[in-house]
Amino acid sequence: MSTYRVRPPAVAGMFYPGDPSALSAMVDGFLADVPGGDAPPPPAIQVPHAGYVYSGSTAALGFAAWRGAAIEHVVIVGPTHRVGVRALALPDADAMATPLGDVPIWQAGVDIVTKSPHVVASAAVHAQEHSLEVQLPFLQRLLPNADVLPLAAGWVTPEQATEVLELFWGTPRMGIVISSDLSHYHRYDEARAIDSATIDDILALRPVDHDQACGATGLDAMMLLATRHGLTPRLLGACNSGDTAGDKRQVVGYCSFAFDGVIA
Repeated sequence: MSTYRVRPPAVAGMFYPGDPSALSAMVDGFLADVPGGDAPPPPAIQVPHAGYVYSGSTAALGFAAWRGAAIEHVVIVGPTHRVGVRALALPDADAMATPLGDVPIWQAGVDIVTKSPHVVASAAVHAQEHSLEVQLPFLQRLLPNADVLPLAAGWVTPEQATEVLELFWGTPRMGIVISSDLSHYHRYDEARAIDSATIDDILALRPVDHDQACGATGLDAMMLLATRHGLTPRLLGACNSGDTAGDKRQVVGYCSFAFDGVIA
């Protein structure tokens, strides 16, 4: 009999509350602060992945764009921070856990993506990785019945990551989350200037590098997809840790984007 494998939370109590009630209240509060809009739910969003006290309000801008969305499968692409890999890595599990419960992994998506030579399964890559985990509580509160396909992007090119995402293009009721922060550890005014230029690049669908965005591989892959399939980037909001946490000597930048259009 096969064993049901769950990737446990690694950063609960650090990047976000470990108590389920506190976590639900925090996420719901972030989402409640985002006013409703008239735009239809986008097929893809980009959101940051820092601790919620720093970037949760900005992440909520992206996830709130999915209010009422008929999304059942969510592909998440985020960078590796702790364990390197020359691939996009799946967690080698059946579900990913947060204090709010287990999020099932999209098994049909796993079957599709493992056909790619650029994809491996690695529990080690995911064991302490936060860039995908921090997105899960937002999905649990907004899309409680959705499953996920979490891909940790290591040393792969944007073109290789795009090739993997293309395997899913046209899948009904699917959404894409690109997990990326902006610049790291500049002084406040310098960071604002750097991040403003990066935002201009994203709006123009120009490639960015890892000094501009730590999740540049996934972000560049998303922009390649947007160019091929006629999606339009829309800035939802931006700030940095100096705005949310107060220390402006060394800040990290955050933004959220919607990529409007149709996966077809």
